[in-house]
Amino acid sequence: MRSIARAAACGAVLALSSLAFAGTAGAALPAGGSPAGGTGAPEAATGEPAIGGVPASTDTVPGRGGSLYAPSALVLTVTDGADHKTGTVQRAVTLSCAPTPSGSHPDAVTACAELKKNGAKFDAITTSATNRVCTKEWEPVTVTADGVWEGQRVNYAHTFSNSCAMNGGRGAVFTF
Repeated sequence: MRSIARAAACGAVLALSSLAFAGTAGAALPAGGSPAGGTGAPEAATGEPAIGGVPASTDTVPGRGGSLYAPSALVLTVTDGADHKTGTVQRAVTLSCAPTPSGSHPDAVTACAELKKNGAKFDAITTSATNRVCTKEWEPVTVTADGVWEGQRVNYAHTFSNSCAMNGGRGAVFTF
């Protein structure tokens, strides 16, 4: 069950990441599959040279009217147990922050703002001071973040001693 949930969530991150890179280079091609209308000619319909079937110039280059966002797409999970690799995933959501907050996270806007404020330093989010009083029972709960943040690979895990401790120190990112 855990493997299926994680695989599905990772697939969502890959889909979100590929959308961030698509730009105009991912535009539909004319019939025949090549920019020159199926003839295999090295130029697109615009007359500009094509590289590998994709026009050499696109409007996604900064300063040329378009914009290019580094991908920020994460899969966030809450897992029972101290080891997220062997524990049971209880909940999983996707979070994409560029160009706009989206995903299955219930409060993507606040979660993205929290990540940006902390420079995506997850320890600053999960180990922040809290006034919450919890019992000292050991029923570990682990939160994870896996994916890409501003173009950099992210693989983070933090284990709380119990769900009370998690609720007091997980921030908006892991509140789902």
